[in-house]
Amino acid sequence: MPSLTTSKRQTRWQIPVVLAVTVFINYLDRNNLSLAIPRLAQEFEWSDREIGSKGEVLLAAFYLSYALSNMLLSPLAERFGAKRSVIAAIAAFSLVTILSGTLGYSFMALVILRLLLGLGEGVHIPMASAITSRWFLPGERSRANAIWGSGILFSTAIAPLIVVPLIQLWGWRPTFATLGVGGMLVSIPLVYFLVGDRPNRLGQQDPVAIAADDETDSLSQVAYRRDARFWLMVAGGSLNAFCAFGLLNWLPTYFNRAKGIDFEQLGWPLALVFAAGIVGIGLMAYLGDKLQRRTQLAGIGFLLAGAMVYVASTTTQVGLLVLFFAIAVFCQSAYGAQEYALVQRILPVDRVGAGTGLYNGLAVLLGGVGGSLIPGSIVAMTGSFDAGILSIVVGAWLAAGIMFVLARFIRY
Repeated sequence: MPSLTTSKRQTRWQIPVVLAVTVFINYLDRNNLSLAIPRLAQEFEWSDREIGSKGEVLLAAFYLSYALSNMLLSPLAERFGAKRSVIAAIAAFSLVTILSGTLGYSFMALVILRLLLGLGEGVHIPMASAITSRWFLPGERSRANAIWGSGILFSTAIAPLIVVPLIQLWGWRPTFATLGVGGMLVSIPLVYFLVGDRPNRLGQQDPVAIAADDETDSLSQVAYRRDARFWLMVAGGSLNAFCAFGLLNWLPTYFNRAKGIDFEQLGWPLALVFAAGIVGIGLMAYLGDKLQRRTQLAGIGFLLAGAMVYVASTTTQVGLLVLFFAIAVFCQSAYGAQEYALVQRILPVDRVGAGTGLYNGLAVLLGGVGGSLIPGSIVAMTGSFDAGILSIVVGAWLAAGIMFVLARFIRY
């Protein structure tokens, strides 16, 4: 038995690496539409106001079903098994991505497919959180979560360099189908062979899991739905999702329509902006585990991110535009690096999957849908993409305030 435990400890860091690959592909599939909107607008002959009104529906449809899937299906997925549920989610969202390329010939068809995509992706992140909480001590979790969370940032940084040229070369429909097939062939074998549900064998629990139980806050043993800290996390996560998805969904179109960057030239500016988050999440995860001041780091990050978005909206020089947005994404990554470590700290150890699903679902329902609808609605009403992007500033500063309040309730 000791040799088995030693082997598991030696290999457990491969688990978040594999999960990072699956999250990378997950975000390629969900974000391909935001990169394709300028081409959809040309194909369907949408005006700027129509881009705002129709784009917000397409983007929000995904987040609506994704949020409901997180909340309603995560408890079932945790019972079914975290590993098996991750594999099922990958198969589902990959298939829908393929169908988006082959069936997406009308606005209504695209709305339905986006709803199905959100339904398929819903349990992926909660089950990744559940697996991580079982394999890593609380003092390691910022780094462990940041490893698989970096898949999000790598995807958002690299997607413009992959998806935009492929859309230019093939068109958006063949590109979507190719992404779906490739993602399924890569992700499912990796999870099947290299990810374990939990570090136990024959009823003997691994010392990592036992230590994790011992480190759990006493308040987390009560029903987490009655824990004020959980709801503060939901509020902060919702505002983070509003800012993150608002930038992710609208920045390609903002650069193209408001700042005059040609579609075929979008790749590198967007890649540089989102690559800053990769550097940020690594540094902030290290600081979170070392300093044990996760909420304070997140609050400072939000304050600076909002300021940088405001400054970026006032410039027309491409170099400065990219620099300011890159700094904003770097600063906002302070929350992404701490997010799931904070959630796992609050939740009972046997409810991490279901609790993360509720947290993630509510955050996406309020923030993800809001990040799609609010900037789009502002653009639809005013015709100004600058006005739409400024809503991100307000969201970031509100999130900072919540993080500073939460810091008074979470102790390490």
